[in-house]
Amino acid sequence: MKNIDYSKTWKVLDSEYLIKRPWLTARRDHLLLPDGREIPEYYVLEYPDWVNVIAITKDGHFVMERQYRHALGCTCYELPCGVMEEGETPLEAAQRELEEETGYAGGEWKKLIVLSANPGTMTNLTHCFLATGVEKTSEQHLDATEELEVHLLTREEVCHLLRNNEMMQSLMVASLLKYLSLELI
Repeated sequence: MKNIDYSKTWKVLDSEYLIKRPWLTARRDHLLLPDGREIPEYYVLEYPDWVNVIAITKDGHFVMERQYRHALGCTCYELPCGVMEEGETPLEAAQRELEEETGYAGGEWKKLIVLSANPGTMTNLTHCFLATGVEKTSEQHLDATEELEVHLLTREEVCHLLRNNEMMQSLMVASLLKYLSLELI
């Protein structure tokens, strides 16, 4: 990545996995800092990389989802998103997630931004893509635990959600704000 300095890397003296599950892997590292200080307990959460998609139909509607999120206990508007599967490129994962969750596909794709949810404690990145000119090509193909509704929103409706804090997922909000800011340039 450009403009990121890796020269002050901390040395891992010891590392212990506290839990290793498909959706939660946590480890405790014992670290040595470049100036000689030690951090005996530093906790890191390991996750696979994620993708999210700003998908816009040929007639200019944003393909959005609403689904219940148990950790917050609320139903939220979100972008189509998901976890990258082993062996997938970020683009392949984004295209798969969009089609599986919404039934929309095609269009022109470009990477918009790469973000970290929390570089202090989390190992993964989120790759956000912009897909313009997408079309409904199939029905949803949801995982057994997924229950979501697809909504087509206008730009004004998406801006309303952002202005009124009606989207909770920070990586999606950041992606949308980046996209909308580029429209103004």
